[in-house]
This record gives sequence, C-alpha cells and structure tokens, in this order.
Amino acid sequence: MTPAETLRVRNRAILLMIGATLFFSLMDASAKAVAPRIGVLGGLWARYAGQMIFVLILVAPRVHLVARTRYPVQQILRSCLLMGATIFYFSALSVLPLNAAAPLMNTNPVLITLGAALFLGEKLGPRRIAGIAAAMVGAMIIIRPGGEIFNMSALLPLGAACCYSGYALLTRRLGPDEDPWTSLFYTGVVGTLVFSLLIPFHWQTPDLTAWMLIGAITCFGTFGQLLLIRAFSSGEAAMLAPYAYCGLIFATIWGVVLFGERPDIWTLCGTLVIAGAGLYVWHRETYRS
Repeated sequence: MTPAETLRVRNRAILLMIGATLFFSLMDASAKAVAPRIGVLGGLWARYAGQMIFVLILVAPRVHLVARTRYPVQQILRSCLLMGATIFYFSALSVLPLNAAAPLMNTNPVLITLGAALFLGEKLGPRRIAGIAAAMVGAMIIIRPGGEIFNMSALLPLGAACCYSGYALLTRRLGPDEDPWTSLFYTGVVGTLVFSLLIPFHWQTPDLTAWMLIGAITCFGTFGQLLLIRAFSSGEAAMLAPYAYCGLIFATIWGVVLFGERPDIWTLCGTLVIAGAGLYVWHRETYRS
C-alpha cells in the first residue's frame, strides 16, 4: 500500500470513529429525553433490543457459528458488566446534566489503564499513575464536594465508568480467542433477555414522542455500533482512541442545544483535565509502542 493510500485509509478510519462517537452521543441524548416519558428501564430495553435486532440481521446466515463460545461464563460476565455500565449511565442521564455525566463517564480510559496493570500484568509507570491521578482530579473538579453536583447521583457515571472498564479489560482478555461478533452477540442477548423480563412489570405506555425517541435510541445505537466496527477494522485502536473524546464535545453541544444546560467554568475545566489525562496516557502508550 502506498503512503497516500495508507493516509486515506487512516483518515477514513478516523472519520468513522468520530461518526460512531457522534451517534453514541445522540443515543445518550435520546435516552435522557425518553427517561421522563417511559422511565430509565424503557430506554435500556430499547437500547439492547435494538442492538440484538441489528446483530441478528447481520449474522443471520451464520448465527449458529457466532453463538458458539469457548468461554460462556466470561462472556456472560462481560455482558453483565456492560449492562451495569448502561444501567448506571442511563440512570445518571435521567438526573444529571449531559455535560456533567459524560466527562465523569470518560474517566474509563485511565481506569482501564490501571486495571490492565492490576489484572493483566501490564506495566504501570509513574507517567501512567500521573494520568490516572489527573483524571480523578478532573472528576473532583466537576463534582466539587460541597457543590450542586455533589450528591449520590454523581456516583452513577463513575459506577458506569468502573463497570465499562471491567467490561473492556475482560474483552481484552478474551479478544485473541473469540470472534468479535460472538462477543457482540452475547452482550446483546444477555441485555435483551434481562430487560425483556423486567419491562412488563415497569411498562409505561409510550406516547408518539416516546416511540420516536425509542426509535432514535435504536437507530443511533445501531449506526454507532456499525461505524465503530468498521473503524476498528481499518484503523489501529491506539490511533483511534483519542477521538473518543469527541464525545465530550458532542455531549456539551447537545446539553446546550437540546436541554438548555449551560456548563459552568468548573465543569469545563474538569472536562479538559479528564480529556487531557486520557490523551496523555494514550500518547505514552503510542510512544512506548
């Protein structure tokens, strides 16, 4: 492949990653909007049922092969961790401003770095420790003990970040031995089954607007997943990682435009600190590689 072709492939992967982040941010905004109408559980059910339909359509000819796994217990644990992350984050979106919940959730890259050192045996040097500490400082700037956001609700996006970090670490552990579609299949199956069993007991009949928002959650989540898969199929993960922080920009925009949320100076400063910490850890990973 010529340098020009390599550059085109790389730029395409970056655009796909930014597109995926955009769609996921729109899914989060839709989940925040639908929660007052049908409850958090309704949004969770729509998110996982939509993903399950998407996966089944794509893998229908070989679903019997995709459903086979060498690690059923680990796949179920992965799925439960992702489900926990979604529950925590969708719950956070129902009570917190979007531009406050998103940066707290985005502490997960540095938590993954810490977890990789503790559980996967990866080296944890002083620079990585500094990045982790900086991200935690950024989270404290946003929460501000004694401030308006400092309550139990602020723990929800942090809980989501912890669950997602566990999910990512387990995915990394299983990655070399499992088909990515198998992992995607199990996350969709477990979430859809659990929330389909719970939703009849908490059903709130959606109005037209709620149905439109449910459709938006499904579509945005599906397109985001599709773009993410295509991005990582054509670009290196280390190269794409920093573009996930575009989600912080999108969350701030949707918070202002859709919900009239005006981030204060402390929220903006904390967001920049968290993003800077994540980019610093990514830079060190890339530099060492």
